[in-house]
Amino acid sequence: DSHKHKDKHKDREHSHKEHKRDKERGNWKNCHRGQERHHWREEESQKRAGGEVEMVRHNRDRNKNAGLFCNVCLCLPLCLRWEEEKCTDGSKWRFLEHKGPVFPPPYEPLPDRVRFYYDGKAMKLSPGAEEVATFYAKMLDHEYTTKDIFRKNFFKDWRKEMTSEEKSKITELKKCDFTEMHEYFKAQSEARKQMSKEEKQKIKEENERILQEYGYCVMDNHRERIGNFRIEPPGLFRGRGDHPKMGKLKRRIRPEDIIINCSKDSVHPKAPPGTRWKEVRHDNKVTWLVSWTENIQGSIKYIMLNPSSRIKGEKDWQKYETARRLKKIVERIRAQYREDWRSKEMRIRQRAVALYFIDKLALRAGNEKDEGETADTVGCCSLRVEHIRLHPQMDGQDYVVELDFPGKDSIRYYNKVSVEKRVFKNLQLFLENKQAKDDLFDRLNTSILNKHLQELMDGLTAKVFRTYNASITLQQQLKELTSSDDNIPEKILSYNRANRAVAVLCNHQRAPPKTFEKSMHNLQTKIDEKKKQLSAAKKELKAAKADAKTLRDEKSKRAVETKKKAVQRISEQLMKLEVQATDREENKQIALGTSKLNYLDPRISVAWCKKLGVPIEKIYNKTQREKFAWAIDMTDEDFEF
Repeated sequence: DSHKHKDKHKDREHSHKEHKRDKERGNWKNCHRGQERHHWREEESQKRAGGEVEMVRHNRDRNKNAGLFCNVCLCLPLCLRWEEEKCTDGSKWRFLEHKGPVFPPPYEPLPDRVRFYYDGKAMKLSPGAEEVATFYAKMLDHEYTTKDIFRKNFFKDWRKEMTSEEKSKITELKKCDFTEMHEYFKAQSEARKQMSKEEKQKIKEENERILQEYGYCVMDNHRERIGNFRIEPPGLFRGRGDHPKMGKLKRRIRPEDIIINCSKDSVHPKAPPGTRWKEVRHDNKVTWLVSWTENIQGSIKYIMLNPSSRIKGEKDWQKYETARRLKKIVERIRAQYREDWRSKEMRIRQRAVALYFIDKLALRAGNEKDEGETADTVGCCSLRVEHIRLHPQMDGQDYVVELDFPGKDSIRYYNKVSVEKRVFKNLQLFLENKQAKDDLFDRLNTSILNKHLQELMDGLTAKVFRTYNASITLQQQLKELTSSDDNIPEKILSYNRANRAVAVLCNHQRAPPKTFEKSMHNLQTKIDEKKKQLSAAKKELKAAKADAKTLRDEKSKRAVETKKKAVQRISEQLMKLEVQATDREENKQIALGTSKLNYLDPRISVAWCKKLGVPIEKIYNKTQREKFAWAIDMTDEDFEF
């Protein structure tokens, strides 16, 4: 397929001289697709965005260097593919071909010298029971194995894999000794770290071979990268937060569990020898390539395209355009929910106050959950009385609402915020005659709220509010914090501070990295060493100036200039290290990546970089640049969200 793809575009490519000649003559029609595409092109952007005409420049040389072109032919920029003519019947593709998933290797039994002990006695386990035991043994030094619910769920599922004889003997987890297994896997891990350069290179080459065979698909004549083509190996379920099913056995996924999605006219993926797929379907209304149902939650898992693909890029663009549409009507929506605070109907009042929280505090809507199936996490619509406290006055502010609840991934949301008087009075009314476990908004759920939001604007959800508020906050913060006179490290510090303001708004927290203290100590050592160097350099400069004053010759003058440059260079190095230390300290408990990848319109960051001369590589890494190729290419420095 790769060779066919190359041949297909062979006659369309130019030599460097022809390309330069065409550019000088303004003849861009000889590029990628004959008369169909121009490098300079006016694109009428009527797609719900307001109809403004965008000038989009496609610079082949720059994009080639940035890695933004098709991996096979370098003829068509990745960022252009999602702009190609789309189907109007709802189909996502016309042709799809891939090789299917890569399965994890089969279980290898432990060597005879590695034994499991029960009640102090060595015991040989059956292969099925032994495999599950190794999952637990690998996690012995993890805090999960100290949790009662994890241990209980593991032991219950482990017994299902035992023979009847093993079940009769192994009755208590506390009598099980996995130490030898644990030490064996630790030794294996260390051995992998100590591999020679040649051994590591061999593994790397094998992984690259697998990637080239299974990591790409052909979709509508384009070779697209697949997101994650490897089936997850069996193991123990951890879950997010305090999940009630943590410790349960994630079973091995087999070909008979797999549904393949591809074109009828494509070469269908072959199942491993002696097996067959559950189903092969040809549904071009969906974008997934492979799916299966996992056994813990009964949820469907998918293998999808990489974020840099046309389909993903188009979806991203549409998401941010929807948030930009909200910007145009958000004041009207705010006026409406303020009016609804006075409604005679309690359900409308509750909906209006909930919408105020979603807008002002960027809260998630909060989905309904089956009790005992997932961790007890809540959002705006599922807040309970126990999660909120009202203070007529607090810390010098009037009408303060104190919110304290477990949010997504069981991350604590805690905030004290001053609200409008009418909101405060309504909350007092909602709390009347209710117990701690009762719902705050007892006449509202996410379905009702989302239906209302759809009536306000097509495509509007609580997440669109989060995207809008996150993006507009970033844009405002960048304007306030950044000065064009700052140097690059100072501009990047300002960017991270603006990003952090968004992360705080969206409650994107993380635990400080385990190596944080050590890395900060190492950084401080570098700073102290650099200060000593600066002090010594200043003394040398002072001495050189004294010599120049006495000798008054060219050699001493040149020495002064050299020493000045050394002081300036060391000062800049010290400043960079101090900025780095400040940045690390401020971000130790904030997850900047979540908002940057999912909530912030990348065009804001790209425009900021272009306007202030900050290399885009300082803001986005290679993977992120591929994901946001569409934004990097279409955005100029004057873009406004």
